[in-house]
Amino acid sequence: MDVQAELQTVFREVFDDPALVITRATTAEDIEDWDSIAQMNLLVAIEEHFHMRFKMEETTRFQNVGEMMDIITERVGK
Repeated sequence: MDVQAELQTVFREVFDDPALVITRATTAEDIEDWDSIAQMNLLVAIEEHFHMRFKMEETTRFQNVGEMMDIITERVGK
């Protein structure tokens, strides 16, 4: 499973931007519309897409997309 490619798709859907490109270093500051509401929508969309749930403490400490990818990979496999 290519977690980054699948996550890219989720980000594009949530932010309604088919040209959006994410990297492991991408943060909320890199995406104009990524505010607290978008964060909640994004987390729900990721959980639904990957059939998993984040723990509350995980969601509050994410510093970048790479940290999300690490948790997703750990939970759903490589």
